Amino acid sequence: MSDIHVILKKYWGFDSFRPLQEDIIQSVLDKKDTLALLPTGGGKSLCFQVPALAMDGICLVISPLIALMKDQVENLKRKGIPALSIYSGMHFTEVKKTLQNACFGNYKFLYLSPERLETELFQEFLPALNPCLVAVDEAHCISQWGYDFRPPYLRIANLREQLPGVPVIALTASATLDVQNDICEKLQFHTTHIRFQQSFARPNLSYSIFSPPAKQTKLIEILKNVPGSSIVYCKSRKRTQSLAELLIQQGISAGFYHAGLNGEQRSARQQSWITNKTRVMVSTNAFGMGIDKPDVRTVIHYDLPDCLENYYQEAGRAGRDGKRAYAVLLHESNEITALQNQADIRYPGINEIKNIYKDLMNYLQVPAGSGEGCCYDFDMAVFAETFKLNILEATYGIKALSQEGLLSYNELYYKPATLVFTISKESLYEFEKQYPFLEPIINALLRMYEGIFDYPASIYESLLAKFLKQPVSDVQKQLTQLHQSQIIHYQQQIDKPQLMLLQNRMYSDDFKINYKDLLARKENYRKRVAAITNFISDITSCRSVMIGNYFNDKKITPCGICDNCIRNNNTNLNANEFKEISGKIMNKLKSGTSMPAVLLLDFDEGKKQKVWTVINYLISENVIHTDSNGKLGLN
Repeated sequence: MSDIHVILKKYWGFDSFRPLQEDIIQSVLDKKDTLALLPTGGGKSLCFQVPALAMDGICLVISPLIALMKDQVENLKRKGIPALSIYSGMHFTEVKKTLQNACFGNYKFLYLSPERLETELFQEFLPALNPCLVAVDEAHCISQWGYDFRPPYLRIANLREQLPGVPVIALTASATLDVQNDICEKLQFHTTHIRFQQSFARPNLSYSIFSPPAKQTKLIEILKNVPGSSIVYCKSRKRTQSLAELLIQQGISAGFYHAGLNGEQRSARQQSWITNKTRVMVSTNAFGMGIDKPDVRTVIHYDLPDCLENYYQEAGRAGRDGKRAYAVLLHESNEITALQNQADIRYPGINEIKNIYKDLMNYLQVPAGSGEGCCYDFDMAVFAETFKLNILEATYGIKALSQEGLLSYNELYYKPATLVFTISKESLYEFEKQYPFLEPIINALLRMYEGIFDYPASIYESLLAKFLKQPVSDVQKQLTQLHQSQIIHYQQQIDKPQLMLLQNRMYSDDFKINYKDLLARKENYRKRVAAITNFISDITSCRSVMIGNYFNDKKITPCGICDNCIRNNNTNLNANEFKEISGKIMNKLKSGTSMPAVLLLDFDEGKKQKVWTVINYLISENVIHTDSNGKLGLN
């Protein structure tokens, strides 16, 4: 066993640990099951990497994301630390060779997904691996009450029977008390386990929320007023591209990033942003995990995040260098309503689930009473189209069936084919005249995928084949020919999503699921939506304090730099006064417009100046407005 301070200095060049790191590491070395809650950028990886280097044997690191695995393995290799990873898309022989190296080579870390733990090949090699530690990264994925629940995480505990005496460390950046308890229960933590929680306070990070008349205008205003590197989060891939184009038109260096880009594109764009060649990255939530860029000055949520957990993690990518940074959330009132309505889509009723199950079994042509253990290539888009289902309906229905243990659906590493035209429209027209038999597929591509001349689009050969009424193999041949003719750049689909039946197909009358659990998850989702809604609508409480309370960190004091703290300081009103006055004004205006003088009648003479202060503030924040007659009304 080596001294942990020597290891820290040798491989990371640091003389001392960050707060809590040393305590967490010592807990692991004492072979205690350990839960570590460290905010984004808090140095979670060191908490299992350092003790693993101090112990004999290999550390199994269970991680949900390929990109995160690859980044950490490459970082370890650059430090001279031998590490391996196993991820989807690797050939069987490559996986086997990696496991052999992990068993008999001088390796210290093996990164893999929770799904890999259940494979026969891994189980065959497990006894020879001699693990000294199991590290579960992004441990909130274990919890049914977490925000990114993945059922295979529940079965990590099966390792404990095979590895008696091997400690487990679970790490996450954000987890409520309920999620923490669930993690410890599902991983079968010993009663003597230890929990460490770093403060959720970010004293250099200013949280602000705006509901502007025009989001685009506000976005440009923020980026022009606050210099430095920035991330703008959107929910749709299409929007990442359109906003990036808008920013470029405004003279702001920007790029876009989403999971539909190929690996080369993602890597190039990430590197351009990290090296400050690109100032602003407009991205879906696919961007940021595992990226260490300390000088991000602004994180802007252009679309409403699903929950406070996601928001905190993403906002926390700003200001890791300790300098002033800004987390800004832009929203419209209809977004909150839409988010609240998502519960019924994400958690369908029992009849909807039953119908999707029936459609799925018919689609796969599985007879009743059979099918257990069968594995299928599964294209969600084609399935949804075949049965005229909304793709979200289909996705969440199958997710519900997966959570019930009826099937296993792995789409995590699926990368659809990508395609972009490499010649001008004029040259394409000349090519079509020479090769008229390729005209139908060219026209289909132009109809189905907008912007395909400028940027690679994710395409689904199966849907393209259905549109053209041709076999998929013929479509692939035509696309390959266009590629070889240098008309398009076509990268074929890599690794198809897999659907495995874990039980025989049930007869219709025997269909049963644990609907009580599903309703409980639905209710929990509603609670998370209520939490983010309250965070947005509360215009008096300190944002940092609200976040702390949500994550059971009760020691956070008002930050003084969020929008609410600044407002309270500027108005010389305390939070209770502001809440009382603004509440009365808002209630009055719910029944219609009103002249300010009429509103003032509801308040004592001594408060009238404060009322005017609140009115002016509500107008400036677009909460209320003044019409042409001078009357006040709600926006």
